[in-house]
Amino acid sequence: MELNNNQLLRFTTAGSVDDGKSTLIGRLLYDSKSIFEDQLDQIEHTSKRKGHDGVDLALFTDGLKDEREQGITIDVAYRYFTTPKRKFIIADTPGHIQYTRNMVTGASTANAAIILIDARNGVIEQTKRHSFIASLLGIPHVIVCVNKMDLVEYAEEAYEKIVNQYESILSKMAIRDVHFIPISALKGDNVVNRSEKMPWFGGAPLLHTLETLHISSDINKVDARFPVQTVIRPQSNEHIDYRGYAGRLESGILRKGDEITALPSGFTSKIKSIDTFGGEIDEAYAPMSVSITLEDDIDISRGDMIVRKNNQPVKTQDFDAMLCWLNSSSARPRGKYSIRHTSNEQKSMIMEVLYKIDVNTLERDTEDKTINMNDICRVKVKTTKPLMIDEYRDNRSTGSFILIDDGTNETVAAGMIIGGTH
Repeated sequence: MELNNNQLLRFTTAGSVDDGKSTLIGRLLYDSKSIFEDQLDQIEHTSKRKGHDGVDLALFTDGLKDEREQGITIDVAYRYFTTPKRKFIIADTPGHIQYTRNMVTGASTANAAIILIDARNGVIEQTKRHSFIASLLGIPHVIVCVNKMDLVEYAEEAYEKIVNQYESILSKMAIRDVHFIPISALKGDNVVNRSEKMPWFGGAPLLHTLETLHISSDINKVDARFPVQTVIRPQSNEHIDYRGYAGRLESGILRKGDEITALPSGFTSKIKSIDTFGGEIDEAYAPMSVSITLEDDIDISRGDMIVRKNNQPVKTQDFDAMLCWLNSSSARPRGKYSIRHTSNEQKSMIMEVLYKIDVNTLERDTEDKTINMNDICRVKVKTTKPLMIDEYRDNRSTGSFILIDDGTNETVAAGMIIGGTH
């Protein structure tokens, strides 16, 4: 069947242990007919051997648990499935508190987050933590699935109570679009098919919600940002004078003839051509990978950024950021780290820790300045050379960065830029 809407939706699942994440993903794959026959046979066989009445849907994802027990660490498991309306990539992250960093990894590129709440337990600390991280990472859409409705007799009151609880914590977060759905992943209610047990719920099932989320406006189409990854200089006679700047357009639109500025130098020129693997095009839009040639021969190299003349990011060496610490070693006071921002790599220093966030209460702690694994804090960063930055809420690509320990070459932190010093 031909896909009439070939959009790709990335979503992440979050919930505490035993909230039914594995069962929900299994149900989505099973009811949308996205499982291979041999996988299904194997899972039916294992379910029978374990004495289950039907198919144990959690087995679709639980193969990873065995690998984790054998000492093979799988931080984030990605699953791919497709329906006639859309393609999906699921980032399945562990629910344990020590895996905050895994949720940050899985959710950093997501369009949507599914947050599971056990209908019997309501909003718990884990719910607040996962929601806060989704808000921090600027995930545009959040779908709150109140699961295990079969264990509360499909009662509307139980669902409404949780919706009210959740709405009361929303005021502390910057989540733009929230959907609530009462489901039973185990029984299949409101996952792929509408539930007959909950006629009081007027909304759509989960899969329909995922298929119809409006995601084309999630990409910033206003601010053209083109970080240069490499300079193309073919050594062949037919392209002897070709000098192309290749990279991915992270946001906005660039057209042939546009007046541009190259940063950090500030030199200006016009776009002469936009080339792709399939030939020349008149305009490029995010997230296309292209090669751009300019009418003037100006000095541009990897790490520079091509932007529109009248719409520029902030060029700065000092900025504030929210930092999620990913490494088991604590941050060094005034520690020096390599910073990687788009295609630009520089040296940087964490100048000051302003406060840490208690992700369970969402309170700010200004006393404790030690950054340990999974901590989320607001810091001041200084770089050796200017970066071309936007605020993360305006542009997830030019507003994010990672820090790397030069000694071990490990990624130690992920950062979201809050503001630059103009």
